[in-house]
Amino acid sequence: MRILVTGGAGFIGSHLCERLIADGAEVICLDNFFTGRKANIEHLLPHPHFELVRHDVTEPILLEVDQIYNLACPASPVHYQYNPIKTVKTNVMGTINMLGLAKRVKARILQASTSEVYGDPIEHPQTEGYWGNVNPIGLRSCYDEGKRVAETLMMDYHRQSGVDTRIVRIFNTYGTRMLENDGRVVSNFIVQALRGERLTIYGDGSQTRSFCYVSDLVEGIVRLMNTEAEDIHLPVNIGNPGEFTMNELADEIGKATCRKIEIDYLPLPQDDPKQRQPNIERANALLGWEPTVPLAEGLKKTVEYFSGRTLR
Repeated sequence: MRILVTGGAGFIGSHLCERLIADGAEVICLDNFFTGRKANIEHLLPHPHFELVRHDVTEPILLEVDQIYNLACPASPVHYQYNPIKTVKTNVMGTINMLGLAKRVKARILQASTSEVYGDPIEHPQTEGYWGNVNPIGLRSCYDEGKRVAETLMMDYHRQSGVDTRIVRIFNTYGTRMLENDGRVVSNFIVQALRGERLTIYGDGSQTRSFCYVSDLVEGIVRLMNTEAEDIHLPVNIGNPGEFTMNELADEIGKATCRKIEIDYLPLPQDDPKQRQPNIERANALLGWEPTVPLAEGLKKTVEYFSGRTLR
């Protein structure tokens, strides 16, 4: 099996490349290194079944592959809002280029979508049938709407051209190889705690998220790519249904870092969702998947990773 992973040097992508190599696949890792890092996949470079290609998915590329995991796109607000037009291009043009490649070489393709397609949800927890509550002109829309268009393209290429597609809606994921400055709440809290700083919470801390450890996520998307089932082309939520407020997460970070936690409360950013929790009944039924790593255990591993790094 020859597999292309776009965004393969990123946080999730590097763990996926590692898993696929371990499973015996030949892996081509494609990344433009906007948020990806060579350090994430350096240990894979000597492997005879691993190849690194520096390339931007907004430009076409021709490769002979059997499967494509399209993960290329910055996933944290700090990075995707840095260049919102580029974010939209990556989601739309990048997905068109990967779908074009899949169509030409008859490869199966999986699109990494996001829980952000649900926006600030009115339905709770969120099922795949929920159409979302998204601001199409807000600060986050370059990412939210970009991913929604990517899903549209996947379904249209499947219906019109018979491309074998998969769509995974990824909920908040954390773990080793997160960027310390990526603006995601878990890495923010851990880095601040390890530096002895006050934790920054936006709003009053009552807003909720559901946190999935990266190994659980990778297991879910690999199963989705390789499962044959009716309606497998429709989106599938992959995330941990355990729901925590930001205040509860801060407490958990305190326990994991063995630090006394103090908090600064700041205004909530525009369009920041107040609650986010996946309904994973579809993933469980189709894939036999559910998360196995509790938050306390995952945070311990993540804290160990950041503790071993020089925090700037």
